[in-house]
Amino acid sequence: MELLRTLWSEILSFLGVSQFFSIIESRQYQTFLSSDGLIALILPLIPLLVCAEFILGIIYKKPQTAVYKVAFLTYVLNRLIARSIALSMLAVCIGVFDSYALLETSSTWYWFLYAYVVWELAHYVYHFMAHKVRLFWCLHATHHAPEEMNLSITYAHFFLEAPFADVIRTSICIVLGVPPAMLFVIMFIDGTYGAFIHIGETAIKDARFGRLYKIILTPSHHRIHHAKNIPYIDKNYCNLLNIWDRLFGTYQEEESAEPIRYGITRQIQPHSFIDVYFGEIIHLVRDVINAPGVLNKLRYCFKPPGWRHDQL
Repeated sequence: MELLRTLWSEILSFLGVSQFFSIIESRQYQTFLSSDGLIALILPLIPLLVCAEFILGIIYKKPQTAVYKVAFLTYVLNRLIARSIALSMLAVCIGVFDSYALLETSSTWYWFLYAYVVWELAHYVYHFMAHKVRLFWCLHATHHAPEEMNLSITYAHFFLEAPFADVIRTSICIVLGVPPAMLFVIMFIDGTYGAFIHIGETAIKDARFGRLYKIILTPSHHRIHHAKNIPYIDKNYCNLLNIWDRLFGTYQEEESAEPIRYGITRQIQPHSFIDVYFGEIIHLVRDVINAPGVLNKLRYCFKPPGWRHDQL
């Protein structure tokens, strides 16, 4: 019986409806007018879209079952191993860096805009490092390995990636004066939108979103980020604002003459959970073992993916 209750709790957690049902059971319906109520209404949106996207795939005979299977196994493993690691790293970074903040901000709309721009910079730094440092790429590659794009990829992450990301992003934000309460609000907004931009062609074929395409990063931009085509590789690192991608020269729009091909450049077995989840780590370990000299071994860890000691 306890197992069934745990399973039911995990299902509700995945669907993001636990908080919603708690409000319904308490009959405190006015709570829906508060920030907690708004969060309770927003949390289920992405999981429900995942389910809808999967159903549409079956209807259109594009079930993409391999992608969903690997993403689901990744989600389950991460839930078992890393439930609280990321939150712990958040708390540590806030505690360590709060006293080193370079400026003091307040809860006003203009400081919120400032904080969001800072958050996108912090996200850019983490995301850039995840692509350009091979050791960090090993943590991030699980997210890029699927060769189809759909919302289930939101859950496809190596369990140590979130702590690594939160150390970088939280540290930068706190040092640049973003207060913790505002940071958590931004993380919720950005996390929700960051999940949505993974929506696949089965649900939304053309995801440029009209004029918004020039103002913010849309699912179309993020599809480019997940592409392995040469013109698209390592582009569009931000989630919502395209300020930093434009500033640092990594902004890229979708080109009709260059259809997107998803995945990573290494030949992988997309149906294999082991290869998707651990494949890059296995290849890095092999390269480090076979590399001549300590310096070359270190270079394999910290040089960009694709670097070879015998191709200098």
